[in-house]
Amino acid sequence: MSFEMNKFAGALLGAMILAMVSGIVAHMLVHPKPLEKPAYIVAGAEPAPQKGGEQKAGPEPITPLLAAASVDAGKEQAKKCAACHTFEKGGPNRIGPNLYNVLGEPIAEDRNGYQFSPALTAHKGQKWGIDELNQWLWNPQSFAKGTKMTFAGLPKGKDRADIVAYLNSLSDSPKPLATLATGK
Repeated sequence: MSFEMNKFAGALLGAMILAMVSGIVAHMLVHPKPLEKPAYIVAGAEPAPQKGGEQKAGPEPITPLLAAASVDAGKEQAKKCAACHTFEKGGPNRIGPNLYNVLGEPIAEDRNGYQFSPALTAHKGQKWGIDELNQWLWNPQSFAKGTKMTFAGLPKGKDRADIVAYLNSLSDSPKPLATLATGK
């Protein structure tokens, strides 16, 4: 090995040692503080445990909020859904199914030939009642783990109640919200 190669190997080894030592010193000087909640929630990710190691089990019930729910506010909230869903009677399916007359109807069935994910078809036999829609709108992945729907959910109970009131209005004969609380 020539003297030039020894100088090159020594310089490379010295640079690596310098990088390692500066990383150790930087770690001793800077103590990062973890965030209390994620800055960005990835759709489909499991919710992080809250302070004290507790994890929120589910959404707050919206049945008490339905009395003050606004169809107009729900229509405004539903604009977030319009990229993937249609709401008019006989409307086409998009990435997601048409949502006209969905409240009180069977889950993952008879939506103009829409192909539901296996995660959602596992709920066949159930109906879209208030409790089911509340859970779905809060976090679709918690309702049907592995669903194709990538929406992260609506954390506010009032927003979910407004959307349920709006979905109820999308029918030839809207049902009284009180009778849908059980999902039957």
